[in-house]
Amino acid sequence: MHGAPRSITDVSFDWPSLERIVQTLTLQAGYNTTLVLIGTTLLGVAAGTVGAFALLRKRSLMGDALSHASLPGIAGAFIFAAAFGLAGKSLLVLLTGAAITGVLAVVTVQLIVRHTRLTEDAAIGVVLSVFFGAGVVLLSYIQNMSTGDQAGIATFIYGQTAAMNARDAMLMGAVAIAAVAGAALLLKEFALVCFDEDFAAVQGWPVSFIDLLMMALIVLVIVVGLQAVGLILVVAMLIIPAAAARFWTDKLGRMTTVAACIGGVSGYLGAGASALFPRLPTGSVIVLIAGLLFVISMALAPKRGVAANVIRAIRVKLKVASDHMLVDTLQLESKGVDDSTVSARGRMQERAWSRPNASVIRTWLAWRGLLKRTAGSMALTPAGETRARQILRTRRLWELYLVTFADVAPSHVDWSADLVEHVLPRQLVDELEAALDGDTALKSAPA
Repeated sequence: MHGAPRSITDVSFDWPSLERIVQTLTLQAGYNTTLVLIGTTLLGVAAGTVGAFALLRKRSLMGDALSHASLPGIAGAFIFAAAFGLAGKSLLVLLTGAAITGVLAVVTVQLIVRHTRLTEDAAIGVVLSVFFGAGVVLLSYIQNMSTGDQAGIATFIYGQTAAMNARDAMLMGAVAIAAVAGAALLLKEFALVCFDEDFAAVQGWPVSFIDLLMMALIVLVIVVGLQAVGLILVVAMLIIPAAAARFWTDKLGRMTTVAACIGGVSGYLGAGASALFPRLPTGSVIVLIAGLLFVISMALAPKRGVAANVIRAIRVKLKVASDHMLVDTLQLESKGVDDSTVSARGRMQERAWSRPNASVIRTWLAWRGLLKRTAGSMALTPAGETRARQILRTRRLWELYLVTFADVAPSHVDWSADLVEHVLPRQLVDELEAALDGDTALKSAPA
């Protein structure tokens, strides 16, 4: 019953009403819930925007190192504040400490890479482990302090969004807006460094300084996201929205916009779900929703998605098989043989077609009006014959091009021609005809 006392081991969920869901998602569920929703949404937008550059710059692991390196900064800032009688649990104080050790971690990684033979991933692994270990040691020391306000410091490891107050939300929002504004203002410079660092250096751009600004934005987002999702999961807020956005577009501007939207939606829905189901940790739910959006993007994106790639591969295979069947049928018809004879079955074996596959291909060609059934066998329609002759001509053009201009032996061009004859665009075919204009062999090619 609703009024019955609960056991401390009760893990059941009270499913919210539709009215409560609408109130929560429309920012009418209370002051604290509204703060959390706005703060995490802004954090998601900032993380998605900055994460796009981190992904393209191949700095995903660096983000992980930064998040783990923030732990000793948080613990050290608390100890410092407690020693001088300050508010040790002030978010501004703790995040300042996290930012200091985060920057120190970046500098350490760069020094190791520059002055040793270690690669960047090895340097990141060393820095991540050492800094995180130092943070755990400092947390153990804090637990034995007699200040009385050390409880809750360890929650930065996993995040504690529910503890966010108005000042925290305003700080998170201000930093998020600053990160987005910085990324927008430096979009051209970041793009240049991300895609061609050497070219940028040759053109006189301060690559190291631009890279430092990019890392500063990443540090800002990581530090401000510690309270929301924790240092373990904050790197997911950087990388997952950007990786998901990469499936949808090839344009950097669009990618950063889509990544920001995915990050914002993840933060908004994750915080909303945590508000509706108080037993669910907000940070984990935010990351799970971001992961779900990534899976959807990977599966359904129109150009780069798995479904699109599978459909594209099936269409290419069907096109190649259809072209082969048209050419084979034309060659059999020119010899006065229909496709129900041993010769047709031999062609099926040569093409590695099973009987069901051949039937599917015939049905597809018949539906397109390229084949027709006559007296128990399949024959080319006029359109099918035209298409078959076009394929043969394209093949002959490519063979002649390889022999004439690429110095390929005539005995070696058959395999290459068989691969490309199905995909040469009309414009390239016209260029081949112009390049080989007047060639006597071309004049004898099938029309």
